[in-house]
Amino acid sequence: MDKKQIQKEIKEFYEKYSFPEYEKWDSPTSLMAKAEKGIYAQMLDTEIPSGSKILDAGCGTGQLAIFLALGNRYVTGIDLSQNSLDKANNFKNRFKINNVVFENQDIFNNTFQPQSFDYVFCNGVLHHTPDPYGGFKKLVELVKPGGYIIIGLYNTYGRLLHNLRKFIFKITKDRFLFLDYYMRQQDIDLPKKQVWFADQYKNPHESMHTIDEVLQWFDKNNIKFINAIPTIEIFGKMDSIFKEHSRGTKLTHFLIQLSWIFSKHREGGFFIIIGQKLHKV
Repeated sequence: MDKKQIQKEIKEFYEKYSFPEYEKWDSPTSLMAKAEKGIYAQMLDTEIPSGSKILDAGCGTGQLAIFLALGNRYVTGIDLSQNSLDKANNFKNRFKINNVVFENQDIFNNTFQPQSFDYVFCNGVLHHTPDPYGGFKKLVELVKPGGYIIIGLYNTYGRLLHNLRKFIFKITKDRFLFLDYYMRQQDIDLPKKQVWFADQYKNPHESMHTIDEVLQWFDKNNIKFINAIPTIEIFGKMDSIFKEHSRGTKLTHFLIQLSWIFSKHREGGFFIIIGQKLHKV
């Protein structure tokens, strides 16, 4: 499948399945409460200063962008799916959140000036593009020197059990949905579950990546490794998102990723790596 066809199919998919779906009772208060159940969101809210300029590339329905905007930051969300952006704008307008804007833009052909943002987020997006590394390079251009890029990708090891479930669902015509942790939850409404299932098991294109691969991306593009979630240190701990941590070794990366086969499958083998753009000498 060529690049244009992949992009066309992904756009059509997310026009049909806007991700993540809102629940009917969602409000700024409920988004904050759900986000802050996790240490990642808590630390983002604590550590990103008010007034920061942020890009959420591939923002979907805008939930992360809105969460960040609620902390008095200036956030721009872009996505290929107009349907997803309509839901983001509906929520924004309903609750009069004026410091976030949503635009129908493509990562590869965006209209932003270089070095426009203090923070660039791209969570769960690059692995659905025809050229993840090419997309990463485009995003790096938009980060100010000293600013941060945060990317989330499917991990090659962490996705193994997920891919086994995907095979089971395919041959059984989507029976045994209880095998997926998210689908077993009682406190999530059915439309949100249906969108999750489609995104995880029916997506027309995805790629998987390793820690070492992403670190190579960083090294080639003047990005200093800062942190990863989960940690890529054997005995590492999450004490600060934007504090520089050890990047470990290839051996520790291999061992950590082996553990993700069993510890990360609930989240679909998803991992996040944070880097800081260096000032060129």
